[in-house]
Amino acid sequence: MTPKIAIIGRPNVGKSTLFNRLTKTKSAIVDYQPGITRDRQYGSVTFNDVSFTLIDTGGFLSDDEDLFKEDIHYQINLAIEEADIIIVLFNGREGVSPFDRDIIKILYDFHKPIFYAVNKIDDESHISSTYDFFQLGIKKIYPISSEHNRGIDDLLTDIVEKSGYDFDLEEKQDEEDIIKLGIIGRPNVGKSSFINKVLGKERVVVSDVAGTTRDSIDTNFTLNDIKYTLIDTAGIRKKGKTTDKVEKFSVMKAIRVLDRCDVALIFLDAKEGVTEQDITISGYAFDKGRAIIFVFNKWDITEEKSIRRCCDKLYYEAKYLNFTPAINISSLTGKNVVKVFEVVNRVYAKYSYRIETGKLNRIINEAILNVPPSMHKGKRLKFYYSTQIKSKPPTIVLFVNYPEAVHFSYKRYLINQIRKKADLSLTPINLIFRLRTGKIVFKSPKKVKHRKRK
Repeated sequence: MTPKIAIIGRPNVGKSTLFNRLTKTKSAIVDYQPGITRDRQYGSVTFNDVSFTLIDTGGFLSDDEDLFKEDIHYQINLAIEEADIIIVLFNGREGVSPFDRDIIKILYDFHKPIFYAVNKIDDESHISSTYDFFQLGIKKIYPISSEHNRGIDDLLTDIVEKSGYDFDLEEKQDEEDIIKLGIIGRPNVGKSSFINKVLGKERVVVSDVAGTTRDSIDTNFTLNDIKYTLIDTAGIRKKGKTTDKVEKFSVMKAIRVLDRCDVALIFLDAKEGVTEQDITISGYAFDKGRAIIFVFNKWDITEEKSIRRCCDKLYYEAKYLNFTPAINISSLTGKNVVKVFEVVNRVYAKYSYRIETGKLNRIINEAILNVPPSMHKGKRLKFYYSTQIKSKPPTIVLFVNYPEAVHFSYKRYLINQIRKKADLSLTPINLIFRLRTGKIVFKSPKKVKHRKRK
């Protein structure tokens, strides 16, 4: 098992900055406003050929007035229990705080390797700021600067060499074997509740207050020998309703999740019905080329007729998404939650499918022979050759004589023919038209008349 290292500390000591530095990502939101990180999140780190999992946590305050105080503390305790090694981070600019003492007391009950680091020691002149922390009874303190990457190598070296943990060289997990699921939707539609029901524990903070999840959070799990990564995201609000700087950044991060997921599970509130924002979010996923599954949540408090009306409205408002499946669930009761993954497996199989080149050309050949006359306005198109250049989603290049002449209705017609003849339902298909001159392979060869010799 890959060892897990948790970073804990009071708010605004630089935990998320250190997390981003070590994971070489910007997964954790960094802001001068304390209390930004609410859920714990995970990242992979490799240092000197040694791999481990890093856990970022919310800031700890014993008399925290934050609405999510109990949830944050619960998440921190879970992270500490789950971790093999703990990094306690202090703020070198502010000195020792009573909350730092509270953290030390809490850790007395956990018999695990603990490393204490004083952050924001940006140069040698700030080293003296670390001396006050020895009054906490700490024998070894690591002065570091997460922002300027100072002292971090010394900290990691001692963790590997002096923690007593047997670090083994870990082989990189084959990402191709993992189906990445982006949990997308408006605020408070039950995204985090769905993940918690799937995992059987409170992996992410769940609250009735919209906007609880600000970071995008990755969770790996296995179901029926199939590996998945669930990526929970902040709810995507309308632009006009997104005024807070951190919330705007959260929305940007949620949209960027679409760049790295395979299937977008778009959650909708079955009780409220389909909204304009639901259609907008679906458009984001479609434009990114993601496979899409509509998940109508809160089925337990919604009439069956209402759900049918929701589906009808959805496909009417977004006709370009009529290939996408929909499922009704209840994250609260667990109704149909497992069935979501049965749908995911079917969708992913189509999403990652590759069409044999000969079969693809036969499909295109048959399709263009039956093109309706209304699509032949203007310069007539000539098709030369087609090939699938990648999957996820199936992306096909068609070489033609005049790419600009391809009307969107013609493109849609070809996509529908490919989807039907190649059994590629449930997935988006991307067609790219490129200019090429040469022999027409989709046209029956003309008979050559030979002249008689005199």
